[in-house]
Amino acid sequence: MKKIYLIRHAKSSWKDETIDDFERPLNSRGKRDVAFMGKRLKLFDVKPDIIYTSPAKRAEKTAKELVKEMNYDKKKIKLIDTLFESSYEQYMELIHATDDHYSSIFIIAHNPTITEVGERLSGAILSNIPTCAIVCISFEMESFKEITEESGHILFFDYPKKHLKD
Repeated sequence: MKKIYLIRHAKSSWKDETIDDFERPLNSRGKRDVAFMGKRLKLFDVKPDIIYTSPAKRAEKTAKELVKEMNYDKKKIKLIDTLFESSYEQYMELIHATDDHYSSIFIIAHNPTITEVGERLSGAILSNIPTCAIVCISFEMESFKEITEESGHILFFDYPKKHLKD
């Protein structure tokens, strides 16, 4: 069985509108939310074999803060340029290229594509994956190359606003 955890980056700051989109940092709510979700992943003993993240500052920081809260190896984080402003097809290329000795992967990236990928892989209507949300999709297959549209099943869909108030 293979598992893909689709994780949207935590809430970013729009305080300084002169900052390039790629360079936007996390805001205070984003920092709080990523710490909270990292603790939840640790509580449920979630341990990915590899973590793919967009190199955008907010996504990379989300990845680093998650592994910090999980007490997990930050060397497992791989920056993937194509996850910034990407397409469904680029996600599928990444997924299909993943070594099959891995069984679970994190993909930390951006809307609207991360929501589209979640919907297309699971066949579920997600509408919008909110910031710092995690959608875990399982696949009853032995190879990432076998993953196709609607071949997965959502195991859980969790996000900070389910638990925390602003």
